[in-house]
This record gives sequence, structure tokens and C-alpha cells, in this order.
Amino acid sequence: MQIDYGRRVLTSDVHFEGWTTETWTRFVELWKPRATPVRELTRPRGGIIAIHDRGRLRKLFHTKTGRLGPHGAWPVPLSELAMTHHASWALSAEMGALEELMERFGARLERSHDLTAQSLLLITIVHEMLQEGLVERWPMRLQGVPPPTAPMVRHALDAICPDGFAIVLGLFHNGELWTAGTLRRQGTGFDVFAGPEELRPRMGVLSGDWRRDYRHLGRAVEEHYAPVALGCFAEVNRFRELSIDPRAGAWSRAAVVRDVVISPMPMAVRLALGADGARFAIEGIRAIVGQSESFRRLEPWAENMRKRLGDAAGHRGVSHALGFDPVAALRTLLRR
Repeated sequence: MQIDYGRRVLTSDVHFEGWTTETWTRFVELWKPRATPVRELTRPRGGIIAIHDRGRLRKLFHTKTGRLGPHGAWPVPLSELAMTHHASWALSAEMGALEELMERFGARLERSHDLTAQSLLLITIVHEMLQEGLVERWPMRLQGVPPPTAPMVRHALDAICPDGFAIVLGLFHNGELWTAGTLRRQGTGFDVFAGPEELRPRMGVLSGDWRRDYRHLGRAVEEHYAPVALGCFAEVNRFRELSIDPRAGAWSRAAVVRDVVISPMPMAVRLALGADGARFAIEGIRAIVGQSESFRRLEPWAENMRKRLGDAAGHRGVSHALGFDPVAALRTLLRR
């Protein structure tokens, strides 16, 4: 069943369209945390939320099993609380913290703020409350990652998707388009977030080989929305594997053997992939150096190459603009 969102406006400048219940559910599930197949069967799931006031536990809620009785000692380490209730994460907040968050948000919100500015403002306020101890979380997966600012996000977007262009993610399964997402850049943010349903009729008859059919998806996006600045296409299962693969060179190797097709590829992405592959080669050299006394004199060269490589990629890359590696941050959030 197709959801007829048409051009329903989510905010004053963002349109949500082209999704069915199925394709939207598939897209959302791509970003759910997951573990290796063996650990996935037994790993803790969901989160535990604790509300406390003046040293007493007032409410306890598990996102999978529902409300729990607020019994036991307080305070307790959040890691212990999560283990007790078989949860993968834990959050605690002072009574009234949610109201405080909304009051701060409302006081700083301006009429000119678009969706990007609103999101960044909310992230900043949550970060402040974490620093103040009004809210605590475990595990600290993004500890050390600075909250992005509007100029940081704008510079990163400029590096991968200029104004008036689009970003496309297209995923295939058994020769069919499984799901897809298109973001069209306008000004400082995006004015369209579209699914695949408006694009399917424009793609024509598919060959069943996604390495050829991705071109039809890219063409359909350009005909219906905007020129494509960055396109990422793959089999859905391979994309899922790559999204949590921590090995150096994983994405660059996948691009070389066409397990994933990135087309078009902005210079910032090209530099990142080149750096990723080169880091893999340098790590191999380091392993050899560490095992052989005769190669130890190459260690300073390897260190120098790593630094030069990071500088060359960073000066023009998204990571340099944001102050952190967004792909590594995403991998940290998805991997369990």
C-alpha cells in the first residue's frame, strides 16, 4: 500500500514524499543498531530510562518491556542498571529535565531557523544538559565528538552536495530496487526527502543487475528532482555489512571491486576513500615492520606518511569541516 504523502510539508521548507509503508520501514531499519549474526541472537536490546528526584528513583521505563517498578537503591551506575535489565543503553534524568529542555529550546528558537538549525540547536542543548549533569547516558559512544555548529555543517554539505543538487542512496535486493532515499539541497539545508515511489516509473524495465540498473535510478532522480552530486548504490546486505565494518580500507576495497558504487563521487569523498585505502596499506606495512627487525627503520616513514595522508585528506574533506569523522561516528552508533 502506498502512502500518498504527495508534497506534504514537514516544516516550512521540507517536503516528505514518494514513500510506501514498506519502503519507509526498510529505510528506517537500515539505521537500527545491530551486532554480528552470532551476537545478534543474545545481545541486550532496547534501553532503560530512569527519572530521579533528590536522590530517589521516581520512574523506570524499558523501551522494549514498558514501565518497571522504581525499586532498588539510587543512584547506581548506569552500566549496572542496563545490565540488570538486559538493556543495551541507559539514560537517567532529573525530574523536570524534559521541561527544562523544551524551555531552553523555545527561548532560543527563532522564526528564521530551518530544520537544520533547529536540529543543531536541540543537539547543543542536550549536550549542555549532559555537561551539567541534568541528564546522563551510558555508554558514551560519541564521547569526544564535538556538537556540530551551523558553519561546520554548511561547510561539510558544500563539500559533498552544492546548493541545487541531490544526494541519493539506492539499495537493491534480488535484482529489484529495495529502497532508496533522495535529499535535495536548498540553501543551508534540504527541501525534499523522497523515497523511491516517484522514481520507479521513470527507471523503466530493470535488467536485474544492480551494477547497471543504478544508472537508471540516478537518471530518474536528475529528471525528477535535481542533478546528483553524490550517489551511493549497493546490495542491501553488503551495505549493512559495510556500515558496521571497523576495518581500515573496508569502503575503499568495496568501491574497487564494485561491491558498492559511488557515482558521482565528490572530491571530498574521493579523498576519504583514497585515505581509507592508503591507511589499510600503511597498517599492513606497520605489521611487517613490527615483525621484522630489518624493517624497523621504516617505522618513521610509515608514521610520516600517515600524518601527511591525514593532512591531505583533511584539508578538503568532510571530517576536517566537522572536526570529526562522520562515517566513524555512524559506525559507532550502529555497531553493537
